[in-house]
Amino acid sequence: MKMEEKKNILTYEGLRRYEDELHELKVVKRQEVAQKIKEAREQGDLSENAEYDAAKDEQRDIEARIEELEKILKNAEVVVEDEVDLEKINIGCRVKILDLEYNEELEYKIVGSTEANSLKGKISNESPVGKALIGAKVGDVVNVETQVGNLQYKVLEIQRSN
Repeated sequence: MKMEEKKNILTYEGLRRYEDELHELKVVKRQEVAQKIKEAREQGDLSENAEYDAAKDEQRDIEARIEELEKILKNAEVVVEDEVDLEKINIGCRVKILDLEYNEELEYKIVGSTEANSLKGKISNESPVGKALIGAKVGDVVNVETQVGNLQYKVLEIQRSN
């Protein structure tokens, strides 16, 4: 029995970003690195040619990233943010929560794990906080168990993310 591959849940913005990167790698970067390899080859002896080695490494990195992106996109499931139910928290919505311990308001966008970027306020539905928030409604208080103890957040607002 073949294990089912995990779906990569993406917002439309995330999907577009990955498609653009894939296009850039296939159309532009592949040509650039092929040109670098060609020029390095023309310099003669490849055994002592640092440019050739660097270009081959870059080529390997590009091909690996192309493969990774194609895999992400092959298993992509796009969340249509306009259709997100704003009654409860789900992937694709923006949420305002209150940290009850520090009385601090936080705002996050809930995204699939491939798109998560905590520095940009995008948290994964699989992260401890994201997992606890999924399905919560405005006014709910959710508990999040972490290594540092229990955190409590009150859901203040659920909005469309776009």
